[in-house]
Amino acid sequence: MTHDFSNYNEHIQVLQNRTKEALAREGLDGLVIHSGQSKRLFLDDNHYPFKVNPQFKAWLPVVDNPNCWLVVNGEDKPTLIFYRPVDFWHKVPPEPTDFWAEHFDIVMLKQADAVEKHLPYDKQKYAYVGEYLEVANALGFENVNPDRVLHYLHYHRAYKTDYELDCLRQANVLAAAGHKAAEAAFRAGKSEFDINLAYLQASRHGDNDLPYTGIVALNEHAAILHYMQCDIDAPAQSRSFLIDAGASFHGYAADITRTYSRQSGAFADLIAQMDKVTLTLADALKPGVPYTDIHLLAHKGVAEILSDSGIVNLSGADTVSSGISRTFFPHGIGHFLGLQVHDVGGLVNDDRGTPKPAPEDHPFLRCTRVVEARQVFTIEPGLYFIDSLLADLKSTPQSKYINWDKVEALKPFGGIRIEDNIIVHRDRNENMTRDQDL
Repeated sequence: MTHDFSNYNEHIQVLQNRTKEALAREGLDGLVIHSGQSKRLFLDDNHYPFKVNPQFKAWLPVVDNPNCWLVVNGEDKPTLIFYRPVDFWHKVPPEPTDFWAEHFDIVMLKQADAVEKHLPYDKQKYAYVGEYLEVANALGFENVNPDRVLHYLHYHRAYKTDYELDCLRQANVLAAAGHKAAEAAFRAGKSEFDINLAYLQASRHGDNDLPYTGIVALNEHAAILHYMQCDIDAPAQSRSFLIDAGASFHGYAADITRTYSRQSGAFADLIAQMDKVTLTLADALKPGVPYTDIHLLAHKGVAEILSDSGIVNLSGADTVSSGISRTFFPHGIGHFLGLQVHDVGGLVNDDRGTPKPAPEDHPFLRCTRVVEARQVFTIEPGLYFIDSLLADLKSTPQSKYINWDKVEALKPFGGIRIEDNIIVHRDRNENMTRDQDL
């Protein structure tokens, strides 16, 4: 599939402008951004899968090549030092000719440890941005990952360029194809392992290409918020299925969750109600609205489901005020989405990094910013039957408000999460996930 990246030039110019302002705040002349390097397993000669520095892939979609470097100053054409060794053991990346290549002065690097001659000679006014502090030190950088620079860049990463929005849309296209295949595999009675294979095949990803390890959870496993295993054998009965799985396109992530029930009944009804809550919350994302308000609105929605279904013998409002809703919905309503699945800059008040932490009663919320146009969020309300949290609730006076027979009947289904990816525009919201008929 071919794509139109005519808006990439504008993306580069936005990054140049941001870099210029960030450098001025730190009194620097430029940044040297390291893509990263391979990490060897302890006492082994194999390496971990390579994961690129997000500050590097913000500039160009090279996500699989270690030992590359960018030299940027916000004004001049960026220099890309592109690692291309002589190597007959591994695949050598081709010389860059893709749509992005013309936007960089490209220097080829044959030996990773010979990069110094291509870097600025006087490093006093340049900062290293990357993970490998010992490399930065050996090369003579005194300024490493400067706070004022990173705070500024991280804060402004929340505002996506048109190029970035196109990449996020395409990531949703790929992920949606995987989700549809995974649902079909669940309906066919497949194991978690086989469902995961179906997802990977349809989304055209290998395990190491995914932006995060997917959650493929049957039955009670759906109550484990970050369930990372995949049982090889199918259960005797597949009652329910929760899949939280994404895809990557040019380094940008999709992050989608769906929940399914094998049969109609109480659990299927809860899924239908939760789907409506997700759509209501997605509509509530508006410029000027604090994201924390969306989270509190989610608790109201979940509490009303708990009340209407008879799981909790209180009104929705009292289910929230009593704290009971937090037992069934213990995580945050969502987060920024972009170059990283949990994109940066969600818990700060300004581009100087002033902290804006999550509310005390909702410590796992990953974003407290005010919603603005060109921001991209996940919306992911949930309702779970988690043994440890239910045990805690049972030991409190609020236990008398819980219909424990209903809870026991629903526990074998694990839980529900419905997650969409939303672009906020000035006058509307764009639900990239629902646009894929998912």
